[in-house]
Amino acid sequence: MSQKVKFSSASGSLFYATVRKRVEYYFNQNQLSQHANAKMWGKTIFFLSGFVATYVVILSGFLPGWMLLPLAVVLGMFSAFVGFNVCHDAIHGALSGNKKVNKLFGFIFNLVGANPYVWSITHNVVHHTYTNIPGHDEDIEVAPGLIRIAEEDEVNSIQRYQHWYAFPLYSLASLSWVFRKDYMKFFQKKIGAHQNKHPKLEYFNLFFYKLLYYFLFIILPLWVLDLSWWQFLIGFLLLHIAQGLTMGLVFQLAHVVEGTNFPMPNGTGQIEEAWAEHQMRTTANFATHSKLAAFFLGGLNRQIEHHLFPKVCHIHYGEISVIVKKTAMEFNLPYIENKTFFSALRSHVLMLKRFGKEAS
Repeated sequence: MSQKVKFSSASGSLFYATVRKRVEYYFNQNQLSQHANAKMWGKTIFFLSGFVATYVVILSGFLPGWMLLPLAVVLGMFSAFVGFNVCHDAIHGALSGNKKVNKLFGFIFNLVGANPYVWSITHNVVHHTYTNIPGHDEDIEVAPGLIRIAEEDEVNSIQRYQHWYAFPLYSLASLSWVFRKDYMKFFQKKIGAHQNKHPKLEYFNLFFYKLLYYFLFIILPLWVLDLSWWQFLIGFLLLHIAQGLTMGLVFQLAHVVEGTNFPMPNGTGQIEEAWAEHQMRTTANFATHSKLAAFFLGGLNRQIEHHLFPKVCHIHYGEISVIVKKTAMEFNLPYIENKTFFSALRSHVLMLKRFGKEAS
């Protein structure tokens, strides 16, 4: 998509100025840092320790082969949770006020199979700017031609069954990331409207850390474990199915549910609303009052707050969500939320069914 998208500078701008002022007042009044607190560092230790411990136990060779299968699933889920809770905040610059600390923890993204530099472009720059805009936000393009979630998407008769096969496809997201997506995005001329021009060091980093991942998660296990290649393959696939499904579901439930918009720019590339108002119409929360969801999903169940304040550590989203919701109501803006994970899941399935029927 070569057309550059611009947002209105008038409509909704007062909302963003107001909500920012109120959130800043909250942090100043309570003498709080917008970055990680002790509770957040405790979460960081928990998820990194769980990830490393599970990996070490698997490689130890002390357990019989059949016990490695559930551990592979646990490792896959811990990989996703490390991405959600640690790397995501770090790459946004929200974990710490120190850039070097953020870079260090963002580096860990390589160890769950994803390139932090490519992610910073596709997610931080493109997705957060052009949220849910077809042809610009490539994060919503899960499987073009197979998954249809907007009127502008390509129509295919097989999509009438997409509510059945979508979830197995989401399960492949992590495998795609490890072997395909990062390379493809890196060497594209553009990601959405973003022109790709990479520093030379990032070419080295892409290949070096991919090779490091392949060594740690393919070569080393095959070398040290008494497993046949097909037994290893089953475990490796289970790891990535668990990781991919966890990641895929969290993203879909935040952007592809009933009530979220997929707006198209007009002929001059203009979106007829301000950026912040656009975020309110394209983003949804789910399980907003669930302490369990908040702990494991890195605040991504409060996606509205994350999109408005990506540089604020997710540990604070619960408190600022009250401010955001109240301000949205004052400005007559939607605050889309599903009270539980399962209500969000149902809403997503209904979206898949609706767009699938339209393709019949």
